[in-house]
Order: sequence, then C-alpha cells, then structure tokens
Amino acid sequence: MNASATASMCEDAALRRHPANCGNLPTRGLALAALGIVYGDIGTSPLYALQSCFVGDHSVATRPENILGVLSLILWALTLVVTVKYVIFILRADNHGEGGILALTALLSPLAKSPRRREIVITLGLFGAAFLYADGMITPAISVLSAVEGLRLAEPTLERYWIIAISITILLGLFRLQAKGTARVGTLFGPIMLAWFAVLAGLGVWHIMQSPGILAAVSPHHAVLFFANNGTAGFLVLGTVFLAVTGGEALYADVGHFGVRPIRLSWFAVVFPALLINYFGQGALLLQRPAAMANPLFEMTPHWALYPMIVLATMAAVIASQAIITGSFSLTFQAIQLGFCPRLKIKHTSAEQRGQIYIPAVNHLLMAATIALVLGFRTSTNLAAAYGIAISMTMTATTVLFFTLIAFHWKWSRWIAGAFVLVFLPIDLSFLTANLVKVINGGWFPLLMAGLIYLVMSTWREGRRLMLHEKGSSILPTEAYLAGLTTPLLQPASTAIYLTANAHGTPIAMQQNVVHNGVLHKHVVILRVETVETPRVAPGDRLHVQAIEGGVYRALLRYGFIERPNIPADLAAAKLGDEPVDLSNASYFLSREIILPSQNNGGMWRWREKLFAYMVRNTHAATLYFQLPAERVVEVGAQVEL
Repeated sequence: MNASATASMCEDAALRRHPANCGNLPTRGLALAALGIVYGDIGTSPLYALQSCFVGDHSVATRPENILGVLSLILWALTLVVTVKYVIFILRADNHGEGGILALTALLSPLAKSPRRREIVITLGLFGAAFLYADGMITPAISVLSAVEGLRLAEPTLERYWIIAISITILLGLFRLQAKGTARVGTLFGPIMLAWFAVLAGLGVWHIMQSPGILAAVSPHHAVLFFANNGTAGFLVLGTVFLAVTGGEALYADVGHFGVRPIRLSWFAVVFPALLINYFGQGALLLQRPAAMANPLFEMTPHWALYPMIVLATMAAVIASQAIITGSFSLTFQAIQLGFCPRLKIKHTSAEQRGQIYIPAVNHLLMAATIALVLGFRTSTNLAAAYGIAISMTMTATTVLFFTLIAFHWKWSRWIAGAFVLVFLPIDLSFLTANLVKVINGGWFPLLMAGLIYLVMSTWREGRRLMLHEKGSSILPTEAYLAGLTTPLLQPASTAIYLTANAHGTPIAMQQNVVHNGVLHKHVVILRVETVETPRVAPGDRLHVQAIEGGVYRALLRYGFIERPNIPADLAAAKLGDEPVDLSNASYFLSREIILPSQNNGGMWRWREKLFAYMVRNTHAATLYFQLPAERVVEVGAQVEL
C-alpha cells in the first residue's frame, strides 16, 4: 500500500526534509530502515498470496501445471508491476522529494491547461487516495490473522474463536499504541524485517533444492498455458495473484522519507530476491505435498521452528500494519493541507521527529473497521476475497496520472510514453477486472469504504469552493473599505491579526469589530494562510507582507502540504513598516462560519450541503490547528448560504 509511512528511522528532524541525508545514515542504513517501513505490506504477502490461489473462491486445483502457471504469474507480476513500473519508472515522479498519489495529483493539477482536465486529475487522485484508506483497513486484518493462523498447525485442536480472539487482542494493542508514538519501536522495524526476509529466503532455498523442477516456472509460457488450460477460472485467479504485489504503491508513497536510491537498493538486494525464492519454495512444497496448500508458508517450516516462525510472522504482520496506519495518518495530513479533508485533531508524538503524528479520528476509524473485518470474515482466506480490489484501482489511477505527466508535461518520447501505457494499463485493468468478481464475496466492503471517503473529501472540497465564492462575492476590497471609513474610531496601541481566506477582501471579523465596537487597532494584519502544491516552502518564501495604508498590512504565509502551520512562530519575522510585529500584545480574530443550505438548489445537492455544514461545525478548531495562543483568540460568527 500506501500511504506515506513514518520516518521513524531518522533521528534528525531537520535532516528528514532531505531523505538522502536522513539522520546522517548512509544509503545502506536508509535501505535497512526502508525494509521496516516501505516493505512491510508486500513483505508479508507470502503469508496468504499463493495460498489464496489454491484455497477459497476463484481458486484452481493444485495440479503441477497450475502450480507452475501461478508461480510464473507471480514472478512476472512482481517483475513488471513492482520492479519495472514502480521502481524504475514511477519513482521518478516525485513532487519536490515527496511521493504518493496525492503528491502526484498536487504535481499535476496546476499543470492542467483547462479546468475540466484539472478536475479529472483531482478526481482520479481523490479516488486513488480513498482506495488507499480502504486498503489500510484490510491490510492489518489479513496480515495479523494469517500470521496467527499458523497456530492451527502447532495446535490442531485450537478452536477458530481463539485465533480470532488472539488476532483482535494484537490489533487492539497496536491501535492503542498509536497515541504514544512509535519512534522507539520503529528503530527495530528494519532489523526484524531483515530477519523475516532472510528466513523467507532460507526456507525457499531449502525446498527448491528438494524439488528443483519448480524453477521451470521462470518461463512465461507456463503462465500462457495456465490461461489456456483454465479459461475463465484462470483469468479470475489473477485477482489472488495480485495479492503478491499489493504493497507496490508503498514504494512510491515513501519516497519522501527515504529517497529513491535506498528504496531501490532494498528492493533489488533483499526484498525482490527473498520474495521470489520463498514463492518458488512454496511451489516446490506443493509439488511434493499438494495438501500443504491450506497454509504453505507454515507447512514449509520445520516443526521445531514452527513457534518461532509464528512469532516472527506476527511481528512482521504488526510492522506491516504499523506502516499502513502511520501511512494513513500522513495521507490524511496531506489531504487536510490540500483542502480535501476537514481539519482534524492532530497530535505530534515526538518533539524531535517531524513526521511522528497521531490522528485520533483516523485511528479509531481504522481500528473499528479492522476489528469488524476480523469478526466478519473470520479467516485470511475469506479476507483475501475482499483484498486487492481497492489497491488495484489505486494502481490503475497512478498509471493514468503518470502517463499524463510523462506524455503531456515532461514531453517524453511518444514511443516511451506510449509503450508505458500500452504495457501497464492493460495489466492494471486485467488485475482490476479479475478483482471485480470479488465484489459479492467481500469486495463490496473496500468499495463502500472508498466511496464514503471519496464522498467526504469531494464534498468538503466543493463546499469550501462554494463557501469562499459566496463570501468573496459580498466582501469589499480592503482599500475601498478603508477609504470609506469616516466615523472616528478607537485605535488601541496593539496589533490585531485577522485570518482570512480572501486574498484582497476585508475580513468579516474586521468589519464587525469596526461596526459594533468602533475599533481599528493601531496595527492591523490581514493574514491569509496558503497551502501550496509542493511538500515544503523555502524559509525565504514563507512570509510576504505588504503595506496597504494607515497601519493596515496584508500578509501571506505559505506552507507545503506536509508542513504543519505555526502562525505565531512564522509571523514573528514580520515587520510592520520599520517596526517588528509585537506578538506579545496581539489579538487573533477568526471568522467561524455557520453554513446554511441554499434554498434554491445551489452548487450541491441539498443533502451534500447538510453534510458539508455538519463537517464545518465539527472541524478541529483553527486555534489549535494554526497553533495560536488560545487566550488571545477572538472568534466572530458569520452565516453563509451556499
């Protein structure tokens, strides 16, 4: 998956902004760190991917030709989708060092030449992000459940409800841990995952040596024969083969935390060979013992090592889940900054590490959904029926967006751009089509969740646009407003800072302060906070101040979409004329909008306007979001009809 995961390996917050120098770690150190963050999801896929091809819905018989065919499909899926598409091509599309589908959307949207194209780009990006959230709900459930299911081999009499109870206990502990931060635990992620990949490779080599004929699956003709022999059933198996590559999107999402070179080094030196060797080892086992299809990874483990393997698998599953959870936090933070999501309460769990954040609302949502999935589906095989459909849609959207970037903006050769889309879009669409049959078997869940999340994000974005348009149409330009003031006003010898979203208008709070209190402070700063479509803003570009007249100034603070605004800290550098701003004696005036659904069928359906009004009422306080001193904040209400 996804989503931007935490940079818990980096000890220096300032250096985190430049991943290649993070914590002064060399490339090999960053590559080790990436094993625990970037590759947790795809690294645990051997727990369930091959198994699901031979057990459960849309599976095939465990015949030698099918084993060779499925292995050939997994080999070429990992090679083409992950290695070529993501590692070689898509990792190039960083947005000033940041990756992920929202970063790609932010990179592309200002380049669109027409509003319609921009809307298409944003819609694709929002859908892709929504499906990443849905994937984040399933990954912890299937990873932990499949690891704990290894106990059934060690204790055959163990009842199913104990497997479910143990899995839920582990997941509850993991989600409760989030509020405390995970930086210290995160330092162990890389070494643990290195041990996990070493064990995967070791077990694979052992079984390949016992049945070396499995290496014939390297030839793609076995994949072709598999489709010819199995027809529609063979095509539908692509939906479970896809489980072997579901963590591919995480490579792109975590570029900003580790850099391209460490991610590529980890993939080629450790992850790719370990995964292939283990899958081939599982296949070799199935050639010898087809009955081992019920749980091939644990069946290939010697009996004396079964309990240590279960413990290691559970630790790897927890790490994969942790990466998904923290990635969801980072994705949400980006969505808030880009105006796709309401402000939510954000807790920074580390004073030293910038990326360590905790968002209670997202954590509670993921926890509830994950526990519900474990209780509802009960086995990893059943969960596999719901898994893959969300991330296949995200990967398809990423392919389309990347093609748009290289063909129309980077101006790559039409042959290269054309070859890219002609090779990878059919692959993505094939996986997506094969996954769509899972809808009735559980695939409806990620589709439902993604649809609801997209509805929230698109409603918030459109509602804000309508609200700003409505407010802007009734606001006077500041210069005209000041020129029209004739009544003598009180001028306290202090500073008033009015936050506004309008670049040129007079804030409603300022107008009401004049009308009702007869007050215009000696120094007035009309401040607009802008989130740009790059991850960070250079210090020299952060603050711009422009004098208007009579002690009134217009100021602009700019932030990147991964930066947390801190108005007092960044406004301290401002000068009002020849004087530095006196924040110790300043008051902050905010407008709190009360949204009234329109009476004449405005820009959104009425039920969406009510949803937007609800989100506005419950959005996290601007005082906390902008890190304003609460004792110096004055809020002024204003009604806005959409």
